[in-house]
Amino acid sequence: MIKHFKRRSIQFLLPLLTLAAFVGCNKDISLSLDNSRGESIGVVPIDTVSVKVSTFQLDDIPTSATGTILVGKNRNPVTGSVSSTSYFRLGIGTVNGESIPDDAILDSITLVLSPNKYYYGDTTKMQKIAVHRVTEDITLTPINSTQPASERPFYVSTASIFSQKKFAYETTPLAALSFNPRVKSIDSLFFRFNNTISTELFRLIKNGDNRIQNNTDFQEYFKGLVLVPDKNNTTLIGFKDTVYLQVHYSFENNEGVKAAGKQQFTIDNKAYQYNSIEADRSNTKFASMNVSNPEISVEQTAGYTFLEGSTGVVAKIEFPTLLQLVNDPSIAINKVELSIEAENSNETTFEQPEFLTLLIANSEGTPVSGLLSLDYPSVLQVARLSSTGGSDNGKYTFNLIDYLNKIKTTAYKNTSLYLSLPPTASQTSANSIIPAALFNTGNRLILAKDGNDPRIKLNILYTKFQ
Repeated sequence: MIKHFKRRSIQFLLPLLTLAAFVGCNKDISLSLDNSRGESIGVVPIDTVSVKVSTFQLDDIPTSATGTILVGKNRNPVTGSVSSTSYFRLGIGTVNGESIPDDAILDSITLVLSPNKYYYGDTTKMQKIAVHRVTEDITLTPINSTQPASERPFYVSTASIFSQKKFAYETTPLAALSFNPRVKSIDSLFFRFNNTISTELFRLIKNGDNRIQNNTDFQEYFKGLVLVPDKNNTTLIGFKDTVYLQVHYSFENNEGVKAAGKQQFTIDNKAYQYNSIEADRSNTKFASMNVSNPEISVEQTAGYTFLEGSTGVVAKIEFPTLLQLVNDPSIAINKVELSIEAENSNETTFEQPEFLTLLIANSEGTPVSGLLSLDYPSVLQVARLSSTGGSDNGKYTFNLIDYLNKIKTTAYKNTSLYLSLPPTASQTSANSIIPAALFNTGNRLILAKDGNDPRIKLNILYTKFQ
């Protein structure tokens, strides 16, 4: 049998090497050899390649100008809770005091929000959102031009506002609303402002006050609004960033009939709308993970690892000994696939992400690029595939041949991979664009595990020359 195998090797038939490695002390990796007729040639245990997995907290998550106002909160026993508070500035929009009749009477001032149909969490319970007045200038964080590009994530290219940023606001809300989160059927939510601020704004408009003449002066007087979720909320909800603060008034027209008028403030610059994200990992195995202590191995979390939108949590994947295989002159690698299995979605109220991507991180842990697609000039995004056999764990499979071809180069030397939600929109086919989800959703994925080992498998097909 051994002679038979050697003769086939010399003829360059391709053996299949399945490297199924999990974190921890489990290094049982096997070499499975099959010929084209399906004969079992032999199994040889090896210990040359391992997979190291940890959960990693990214820094500098830009949540401004994403197109989504994200407000709410959800929680789960494995990773803790996540809440999102959204800030934005208003401009004077269509407001013009000269067009309001002298006898006009204020009816109401109402903030109007339109759900964008996104939600993540439990929508069976009543939700509450309060609107507060911001008392501090909402400002962008500029790019540090003295900082080397290798120290800055590739997705931070302009001045932004990051997820951990907070600005001061009044403790007493201007308005609050409790509602049933039927976000796929609700057209708009209406937050009616209290009489004090409504009367003040209407008086300034009618009087042609200088503070209502241009955006700069208005934002000096009225710095912005913040939407704050109640502590008992159970779902994150997305809203369109087309916000209206409507001023409703009534007056008697020329025919002596009561008429209604409306003017509205709007967001003048969407770069100043952002979502402030807070995660509470206390009482979970990830309690020690934060920006100062960003990495926690699966050995410390009983095999659990996860990734999450807006908080910037990713699953870090390393192959400490893979370079030895790549540098072996007797081996030509033909195909490499990384297979990742998710937890069973039937056991949780949270849907699994439709698409995931891999980011390439340098030796300092900074994401310097995304793993590129071999078919389109964009970051590779892999769709979720349902499992067979009646389970609904879901799987994601990545082609890593380009990554393996480059890990010997300077650009890819000492790099690792981050399993992540897409940070940028990507093209997956001639007519299909997948939007970014890392910065404007709360989507989460907890990886499936066997004991303390995440279900991550690296499959390599190679030619062995002898």
